[in-house]
This record gives sequence, structure tokens and C-alpha cells, in this order.
Amino acid sequence: MTDASQQPEWMKNYIPTPVPPGGRWQKGQSGNPAGRPKGSLSKRDKIVHALSDDGPAVARVVVDAALAGDMQAAGLVLSRLLPPVRAQAERVQFELTSDRPLSEQAQEILQAVADGKLDADTARILIGCIQSVSGIKATEELEQRIIVLEAKEVR
Repeated sequence: MTDASQQPEWMKNYIPTPVPPGGRWQKGQSGNPAGRPKGSLSKRDKIVHALSDDGPAVARVVVDAALAGDMQAAGLVLSRLLPPVRAQAERVQFELTSDRPLSEQAQEILQAVADGKLDADTARILIGCIQSVSGIKATEELEQRIIVLEAKEVR
């Protein structure tokens, strides 16, 4: 298909643009000179402009429908006005033996769940905190070991 007469219909008026030296276009130079003209609006921009023009009228219709008893419209209006309610755990009083190893503290938490003193979500959060503390301790211990090893090399 090197002959222009053998090209498919959609390529009849195609003129390949030579690639610039080094394979990079200069700033402000287009590889598609027949492309979208500067300043023309994309589909997204057209929608945004339409909504900015008609948005207040649409909002009024939705609010009026909500006031008239349309529960879907009411839900839409309320979802835009109020932030979603987030679940909050109840405050609990729980004795944790902080001088025990972290694995034993986690066992205490699990036992408290089994005894009904703690809910599972709070226990998960507490065990996550213990895991974070464990990671911090491990990092500190590793740092100390490196300091000791580097001090031995210097001697």
C-alpha cells in the first residue's frame, strides 16, 4: 500500500508530518496542525459551561421537588448540605498492662473482646496501635544496633 490510490478512504487526505530532528516537537509546534483550534472548547468544558448557565435553575427544581416530598431529591439535597455521619465508637474504660510485652497486651485486648468488655472495632484499633508501636520500637532497636556496629568499625 505505498501507492496513494491503494490507501483506504479515511487516509485519502492524510499528509504525514515529518518528525522533527531528535524526535521532539519544539514548544508551540504541533504534530497535528489540523487539530483542534486554539480556544475551542472540549466536551467537558461545554458541559461545565452549560451547567454554570443552567445550574441554579436545576438546583431550584431539585429543591422544589424535595420540598414537595420527593425523597430522592431530598436525599440529594441533604447529601450536598450535610457531611456524611461517621460511625463513632463508644468510650470504653479498659485496663491494659503497659509493662507487659506487646504480644501479651494484644492477648489482653482479645480477651476483653471475648469477655464482652470491648467491641471488636475498638479492639482492632487498639491492636493496630500496638502494631504501630511495635514497628517504632523495631526501628529504634535497629538504629541502635547500627550505631553500635559503626562504632566498632571506627576503632
